[in-house]
Amino acid sequence: MKLISSLLLLVTISTSVAANENEPAEPWLDRLANSLQKLNFSTSFVVVKNNQAEPYHWFHGVDESGNELEILSLLNGPRRDVLRKHDVVSYIEPELPPYSVSSQQITGPIPAVLREGATQLAQTYDFLSVGRSRVLGRPAQLIRIVSKDVYRYGHWLWLDQKTGMLLKLALANRTGQLLEQIQFTHLDITPDLSESLLQLEQTTLPAVIEIPAGYQEQALQWQVKWLPEGFQRLNANRHRMSATKKPVEFMLFNDGLVDVSVYVNQSEERQRATDYVMDGATVVLNQVVNGFEVSVVGKIPAKTAKAIADSVVLTPKVTP
Repeated sequence: MKLISSLLLLVTISTSVAANENEPAEPWLDRLANSLQKLNFSTSFVVVKNNQAEPYHWFHGVDESGNELEILSLLNGPRRDVLRKHDVVSYIEPELPPYSVSSQQITGPIPAVLREGATQLAQTYDFLSVGRSRVLGRPAQLIRIVSKDVYRYGHWLWLDQKTGMLLKLALANRTGQLLEQIQFTHLDITPDLSESLLQLEQTTLPAVIEIPAGYQEQALQWQVKWLPEGFQRLNANRHRMSATKKPVEFMLFNDGLVDVSVYVNQSEERQRATDYVMDGATVVLNQVVNGFEVSVVGKIPAKTAKAIADSVVLTPKVTP
């Protein structure tokens, strides 16, 4: 499966020869952002990684008041739905009561930053218009989002020539090796809301969870001293891990395109060698040093995750 996926990517790239390679990429990313915010569409896609495919169905639309509506559903396994009405996002997950948070974007396989255009990524990424090909029976423009350093992966986007809508997305390392891809299997763009979104419009979502002031910006015992340029901290808190109920310090960082999570907790072991697993483009790295376990999770190379983990240190105490 991995070999087949890699060959499909190479074939698609090799046929992308019809377009002018000097055509600027930024306007295409702006068209994509506009499509993701303003079009009424129903689409299915699969996330292909580790010889497996996860199927999703995604509805998006804009009501008469200009408010966005979205439904994202994982089609295999236990029911997992994400619903959005304007700035309220609700999650329906197995073994948990439904809940809502205040947000203007859903969490899913499609990076939310693609709704913002090129400006948000210009500090750490370059944009290349590579050429044209055909995806889902539609003429498509291939755009590459390339990291300016060696610490991140590249994102390759195939966009519908007519609407600018995303048709395919792939993550690849700097040698071009395919790590993960999202392939759309159908796309319907309509002038009106779908029946599913009309039903959502009439649905009362669960009450929004109130997050205590300052919860996302707690002073922690540990800090990350090194991150690739452009990463900013979005969240820092203490909570208990759902599986073990042990306390953990959590930090979330983002460079505009990629999230990186760092967890630090006390370990029963004094030392443990670094180990990691890869889930498509996502690395999960763990190590224990001096009785504390550090875990790094994100769509980044293992060497980047290791450098981040090695940089975690105790927060210096401030003397009065």
